[in-house]
Amino acid sequence: MTANTLRVAIVDDHPIFRNGLARSLSDEPGFEVVGEGASAADAIALFNQHRPDALLLDLSMPGGGHHALRAIIKDDAAATVIVLTASEEDSDLFDALKEGAKGYILKGVNASTLVSAVRNVVAGESYVSPSLAARILTEMKGDAAQPNPAPARNPQEDALALLTPREEQILGLVADGNSNKEVARQLSLQEKTIKHNMTRILQKLKARNRTEAAMFLRDARSRS
Repeated sequence: MTANTLRVAIVDDHPIFRNGLARSLSDEPGFEVVGEGASAADAIALFNQHRPDALLLDLSMPGGGHHALRAIIKDDAAATVIVLTASEEDSDLFDALKEGAKGYILKGVNASTLVSAVRNVVAGESYVSPSLAARILTEMKGDAAQPNPAPARNPQEDALALLTPREEQILGLVADGNSNKEVARQLSLQEKTIKHNMTRILQKLKARNRTEAAMFLRDARSRS
């Protein structure tokens, strides 16, 4: 194992799928599967034991994937949990992101896309399967169009006021669905500059990931 090896744990109660995924990732250069499990209790135990760089978590399992996700994030808000599931339900998607998942990937994705997504999430990006990402943007735009006759300030709005004009500009582009690379290209900046700005934005907003930060901005826009 090298310093650049990504340590991954997999929790899924379908052994054929889990074992196949573990073999695929183990064969991928730069990946090491440090543990496998089949329940929420397994997920929590594996995280506590190995502190993997990424934990791939199904939602439908004994004990419930959402329960495991909440418990892990409560213990370590910086944990990288990536939901890998067959569920396309909006409730599962939005609840998982609010609970702190850094990615939401639908089963059936090809191996190269999964590997790339895991690498990007570990590097600080967030990832949602494209068909579901479109729903997030639709939800955000729909909420922004709804009238709010009695606006009230909340802690997120106060935190948004701490952002510099550049940080607010970057967050706005992220909220519109742009990746760090796309934001950098639009603003003629280096991608690492965008990453540094996003780190400061997340710290100021006390947001667990870029999706949650974008939702804070959406809520603030809908109140204005």
